[in-house]
Amino acid sequence: MANISIADIKALREQLGTGMVDTKKALEEADGDLEKATEILRLKGAKGNAKRADRSTSEGLVATREQDGKVTMIELACETDFVAKNEKFIALADKVVDAVAAAGAETLDAALAATIDGKTVADVISESAAVIGEKIELRQVRTISGDKFEIYLHKTSKDLPPQIGVVVAYTGDDADTARSIAQHISFANPSYLSKDDVPADEIEKEREIVTKISLEEGKPEAALPKIVEGRVNSFIKQVALLEQDYAKDNKLSVATVAKDAGITVTDFARFKVGA
Repeated sequence: MANISIADIKALREQLGTGMVDTKKALEEADGDLEKATEILRLKGAKGNAKRADRSTSEGLVATREQDGKVTMIELACETDFVAKNEKFIALADKVVDAVAAAGAETLDAALAATIDGKTVADVISESAAVIGEKIELRQVRTISGDKFEIYLHKTSKDLPPQIGVVVAYTGDDADTARSIAQHISFANPSYLSKDDVPADEIEKEREIVTKISLEEGKPEAALPKIVEGRVNSFIKQVALLEQDYAKDNKLSVATVAKDAGITVTDFARFKVGA
């Protein structure tokens, strides 16, 4: 058996981030060969990844990167909050969002195919999961273009990295109002920018539901069309950002606040870890 030095164990641990016992065992199995020991540890990690495939990932972080007139936002998910605040996990998220932004990826598949030092993002995440010992997945990616941007990252706990991220693209000069609207989005969680963006089939489905509810409530038939339309409009007001009541002053709509500030919101994105 080769004489395994502390220096060899330390060097391999620093390279891969593996535990002391696993590293020592791999070096012993590889008869002191660092390259072979690396393969053993990565194979062991890959097997662990397969076992973890069905586990849920309800923790993680949201990260953003602005580049070339675009902002890319990702949700990188893991199993526990312990890993979410781990330096290696946070460093991985930085590498991933850099690579995705550099590639200009606008879909999850394109993001996973982006490269980091000659490896795909998918492979780098898999290798990191093997080292960290939890399932890790890139769950959401969005890249938006615009004239100007405001980015709001919200920590749901002071001990954790940001778990809610909002990007607002806008035109105009009032950055403070744009940021306030980003904060509003983090709380109000709209699905669409304007009422014109709400899909017709989604509105029709809501109309069918509220019609049924109104009939079951015994509403007068003559008043039914007006009641249904009012409830459909309330639904649109909930899901369309510009129609929503402004969080800081519910007497004003977001559209009114933006107009008064001389800005136009052109796009937005919102991620929440685990949502």
